[in-house]
Amino acid sequence: MNNLTPVVDRSQRVVQARKLTGTILDQVGNTPLLDLSHFAHALGVAPGVAIYAKAEWLNPSGSVKAHAALRIVEEAERTGELAPGKILIDSSSGNTGIAFALIGAVKGFAVQLVMPGNVSPERKALVRAYGATLITSDPLEGSDGAIRRVRAMVAAEPERYFYANQYNNPANWLAHYESTGPEIWQQTDGAVTHFVVGLGTTGTFIGTGRYLKEQNPAIQLVSLQPADEMSVIEGLKYLETAITPGIYDPTLHDQDLRVEAEAAWQITRLLAQKAGLFVGVSAGAAVAGAIELAKTLQQGLVVTLLPDDGSKYVSLGIFD
Repeated sequence: MNNLTPVVDRSQRVVQARKLTGTILDQVGNTPLLDLSHFAHALGVAPGVAIYAKAEWLNPSGSVKAHAALRIVEEAERTGELAPGKILIDSSSGNTGIAFALIGAVKGFAVQLVMPGNVSPERKALVRAYGATLITSDPLEGSDGAIRRVRAMVAAEPERYFYANQYNNPANWLAHYESTGPEIWQQTDGAVTHFVVGLGTTGTFIGTGRYLKEQNPAIQLVSLQPADEMSVIEGLKYLETAITPGIYDPTLHDQDLRVEAEAAWQITRLLAQKAGLFVGVSAGAAVAGAIELAKTLQQGLVVTLLPDDGSKYVSLGIFD
């Protein structure tokens, strides 16, 4: 053998092949962990407490929902539930629907999404841009109305659809058990003391929380909800009056904090103006909750998530 010929083992060839043949879906996960401690200290958090946040808008489709959507689709393909000719259908307030639309474009299957009629125009435009069919439900019924509309459609023509059912599909929380949880553990070198995240489908909280508790039972899991049913924070559910997701485990949290909508909007604006982070309202709520918790501590490493960026909320006037 010519001594000048480089030797490449099989694993290296596989890596090289993936780089050459991969799709945008290979970029889901491994988002950076941003240090928000300086921002938090300026708002009264003790110097001994650090706050970090996962920049989930860097996922394909622009949100944390890429994890769950991809895991749901791949599991359905594996079991044959999502077969050629079937339409993926689900309800969504925006981000999961956008992720399904992107995945459908890449994998070549049709997607139909039911969204409340009052979701932002940007979200509707993104779904349509990826080629999905958008069906709007009564805006006064919120995400629960969209859920009921999808269930009726699937019941009428069950053979036509694969119902992704993100609120009840275990692949939702498993996605975060297999990705988000391990990423946070590795990125903090196991030093995380508190994990704070909002409740929507609850998959991020359940999957990430279960993984972190397995690594260190002393880690405190803190869930966030709107202060009441009148406090509208896009992406978050007030579970006391909403349809409770089947994947939700109410015994998992160590604390359940409530966030006022105005506090979420204020922190969202401050993150843009003081930290250069143009994020969505649920991200503002997450940081608001993390700061509220952190103010009760003298030491600790608090981790939260920034589910998406602010581009889908500009028309709502939050940044005016």
